[in-house]
Amino acid sequence: MSNPPVFTSETEELPFGRPLYEVRKQRSVLVPMRDGVRLSTDLYFPEGLEGPLPVILVRSPYDKRGWRVEYYGKPGPLWFASQGYVVAVQDKRGKFESEGQYSFCGGDVLDTEDTVNWLVAQDWSSGKVGMFGCSYLGEIQIRHAHMRNPHVAAICPHAAGGAVRAADGRYSNSATRTGGCMELAQMLGWFFQYGSKVTYHPSTGADADMFARTEAFFSLAPKLPEIDLGEACRHLPTIDVMNRPDMPPSDWVDFMTRELSDPWWKEFGFLDGDERFVTPGLHVNNWYDYGVAQTIDTWKLFQQNADTEQARDNQYLVLSPMNHCHHEMASERTILGERDIGDARFDFHSLYFRWFERWLKGDPNAMDDVPKVQYFVMGQNIWKGSDVWPPNYVKPAKLFLHSEGRANSCHGDGLLDFDMPGDEPEDSFVYDPAHPVPSRGGPVCTTGQDGLEGAFDQSVNEVRQDVLVYSTEPLVHGIEISGPVTLDIAVSSSAPDTDISAKLIDVYPDGRAFNIQEGIMRLRYREGFEKQVFMEKGKVYRARVDLQETSNWFAPGHRIRIEVSSSSFPRFDRNMNTGGRNFDETEWQLAHNSIHHSADHPSWLNVCIREDED
Repeated sequence: MSNPPVFTSETEELPFGRPLYEVRKQRSVLVPMRDGVRLSTDLYFPEGLEGPLPVILVRSPYDKRGWRVEYYGKPGPLWFASQGYVVAVQDKRGKFESEGQYSFCGGDVLDTEDTVNWLVAQDWSSGKVGMFGCSYLGEIQIRHAHMRNPHVAAICPHAAGGAVRAADGRYSNSATRTGGCMELAQMLGWFFQYGSKVTYHPSTGADADMFARTEAFFSLAPKLPEIDLGEACRHLPTIDVMNRPDMPPSDWVDFMTRELSDPWWKEFGFLDGDERFVTPGLHVNNWYDYGVAQTIDTWKLFQQNADTEQARDNQYLVLSPMNHCHHEMASERTILGERDIGDARFDFHSLYFRWFERWLKGDPNAMDDVPKVQYFVMGQNIWKGSDVWPPNYVKPAKLFLHSEGRANSCHGDGLLDFDMPGDEPEDSFVYDPAHPVPSRGGPVCTTGQDGLEGAFDQSVNEVRQDVLVYSTEPLVHGIEISGPVTLDIAVSSSAPDTDISAKLIDVYPDGRAFNIQEGIMRLRYREGFEKQVFMEKGKVYRARVDLQETSNWFAPGHRIRIEVSSSSFPRFDRNMNTGGRNFDETEWQLAHNSIHHSADHPSWLNVCIREDED
C-alpha cells in the first residue's frame, strides 16, 4: 500500500499559487452546434505564450459568469489559463446566454461533442482537450465519454454520481432515485433553483456584441417565487408541488413519474454499463455526497470497458470525507456536520495540475507514484492509498441482527454481532406516512430547509418506537469498515408495498451516534428495478438495502450500529403503503412492518472489515 502523493498540510508552496502568465478573456463567443443553435462560451488565453495550446473545457447549466472570478478558493479558468492552457467555459443549451430550448440533460452529449470539435479546429488549439467540473459539470463529462472523441485526452469529474442510470444494478437515474425511492428534498431543491425551462437571453440570431452586453440589459435568471422547501416537501400529491402559477415550467413531472426502466431515460446518456471508453479519468467524490457508490462504479466501469490499455490503466479515484463539491474545502480541523474528523486536507490542486500536465502537455512523469485510489478513513482521520477498491486488506464479513423482539429505539434489546441467530422473535413497528422519521444529516439537501449535511447525532431519532436499533457491544479492538455496505433483510408487512430504510452509525462512548451511510429500498422493487412485485400480508420476503460505500474506523469503546425503519423524510419521498404510485396520492394507510432475524429468516449487514490486532 502506497501513500497519497501530496498533502496540503505538508506543502509550503503549491504549483497553483504561481501564475506563469497574464490572462486575456474573450467573453460570450457563440459556438455553433450541428442544428444551428449557438452556445455562449467564455475563452481564457495565457498572454505571451506562443504555439498551439491544450484546452480545458467546462460546460455548465449554472451561469458561466460565476467562473469569471476564482470561486471559493477553487482552481478556475483564470488559474488554469495562467498555467498555459486555453480554458473554455460554456452555458449549456437553453441556459443564460446560450440559445436553444433547455431540458434537463437534454442535448448534453452531442453539444459536448460539437464543442470539442469546434475547439480543436481553432488555430490556437493543440488538438487536445481536457474536461473539468463538479456535480452536473462532472456528469456531462462522463455521459459524453462513450462518444470516444479522440481529442478528449482526459476528464476530471467531481461528485458526478448522477451520471449513472443503472450501472452495477443501481438504478439512480441522475441521482433522482435511491432504491426505487425519489430523492425528494435534493431534487425538489434542484428543480426549484435550476430546473426552469425559462431563461431570459437575447433572441436567436443576435450578434456576438449583443450577447457580450446581455448582462447589462437584464438578469439572465428567471425570477423565482418565495417558497418554503420544507413545507413543499410535505405537499401532497407530490407531483403537484411545482404546479403553481408563479412557478416556471420544468421537467419535474417527467422525473417524478417515469418508471425506472422507461427508455426515456436513455435519451440523456446516463451510463447503463455497456458503454465503451478510451479516456483517462480522475474521479473524485465524497463520503457525505449522493452517488459516491455510483462514482466508484463509474471508475470500475471505465476500466472494465476500456478499449485501450492506456484508458484501462489510467483511471484514478479520490474519496474525500466531505459534502457535495466541498472536497477542496477541508481544514486543519475539519468539522463535518457535528463530527470532528481532524485534519482532512488534501492537495487536490496539485493533483489537478499533475493530471492535466500528464495528459494535455505530455509530461510522462507527472502522475508517477500516485496511487490509483486515495481515500480518507473517518474515525482514524487519515488518508490512505491503494491500487484497488475495496482495499485488499479488508475482508467480507456479516454482522447479524438479534433481539428478543424488543429492538424498538435505542432503549431496546437489539444486538449486532458475528453469530448466526437462533430461535428469535421478530421486531415490529408501525410506519405512519403522516409522521415519518426525519432525515438528519447525510448528503446534499437531505432536510429540504436547514442544510444539515454531513454527520449528526442521531439520538433524537433513536428514541422513536418506529426505529429499530441494533448495536454491537463496545468494541475491544478497533474495526475499519472500508467498501460497500448492504443490509440483507427478512421482512413482512401488512401493506402491499412499503419501504425499508437503514443507517450505519458510529456510536461514541458518550452516546453520540453519528450517521456514516444510509440507504432505502421500496419493496415492490426487491426482485429488480425493472418490475414491480407486491407483497402478501404477513408473508416473509427477502430484500437488500444498499447503503452505498464508506470508509470508517470504529475505535475501541465505540459500537457499530444499524438503524432500521421505513422512512427518512424529506430526503426520500414517503411510501403511502397502498401499492399505488405514491407521487399522485393524497391518502395513505399505516404499515405494520416486521424485521425477522431467526435461523430460518436471518437478517445481516454485509461489510468489508479489518479488525485491529493486539
